Amino acid sequence: ASLAAVLATAPAFAQKPRVAVMNFDYATVSSTVHAIFGTNADVGKGIADLLVNELVSDGTFQVIERKMLDKIIAEQNLSNSDRADANSAAKIGRILGVDAIVIGSITQFGRDDRNTKVGGFGRSLGGFGVGGLGLKNSKAVVGITARLVSTDTAEILAVASGTGESKRSGTSLLGAGGEGVSAGGGNIDMGSSNFANSILGEATKQATTALASQLRTNAARIPAKLVTIDALIADVTGNTVIINTGSRAGVKVGDKLAVKRTGREIRDPATGKVLRKVEEDLGEITITEVDEGSAVGNFSGAGKPRVGDSAKSIR
Repeated sequence: ASLAAVLATAPAFAQKPRVAVMNFDYATVSSTVHAIFGTNADVGKGIADLLVNELVSDGTFQVIERKMLDKIIAEQNLSNSDRADANSAAKIGRILGVDAIVIGSITQFGRDDRNTKVGGFGRSLGGFGVGGLGLKNSKAVVGITARLVSTDTAEILAVASGTGESKRSGTSLLGAGGEGVSAGGGNIDMGSSNFANSILGEATKQATTALASQLRTNAARIPAKLVTIDALIADVTGNTVIINTGSRAGVKVGDKLAVKRTGREIRDPATGKVLRKVEEDLGEITITEVDEGSAVGNFSGAGKPRVGDSAKSIR
């Protein structure tokens, strides 16, 4: 096959599924979380951050940056109760231009001795484990579930789950390296070494790794989409060009786009409708930088691009 034929097919069909990860719902374990950290720490965001890291490191998916997702969530004024709602997630996913979005819930987060009693009151600690209370050594356990949701239809494409249990035991969930873990202002860095070295961090890592593995297994269930880029050149400086379309439309680093200039328009003599546009092929752009609404690339070719020329997916 010729080089032109290879370029015509690869960019259009070799797309990895584009996904985003919503903050996980943690209503089921909120009382436990409060007991562990002394505040209503957003462990749902922490789990989502860890899952994003797992998915990015594997490379099966194109994962949207968390800051882009957080921006859309803020703009849509979504509440915590919307975190596990498929329709809300699909709406956000469509705005981001992703193929699917991951929504999930934390079902277990704490100790494995949920019936431990303190002070003779018979109160279940529900995962509360702080050193110095005379509790027996226990392991940490974390359970999470997730759904892979189509952004086109809000259909649940796949379900996945992950469970983690620390290999070590202790009287404190945040002990053995996690004493410095805090949740000031309700925020906790679950990616920090302090948290990772605690028995709760160990169980959390194991659960998110297992969940990521199941999501990767179900990647093929995301319907393949033909990403077509149809942009305009917004700036030309030497061989460097900027187009008016970015990651939200599916542009990514390495894409090659054909640069064309519209010349004559052939119109129907009866209706005046444009039947065909005669385009001049100028060359192509190789994308080197991408943000949400624009992209930068290097131009090569016999022509000289200018502002207003089109940049389209090579077919």
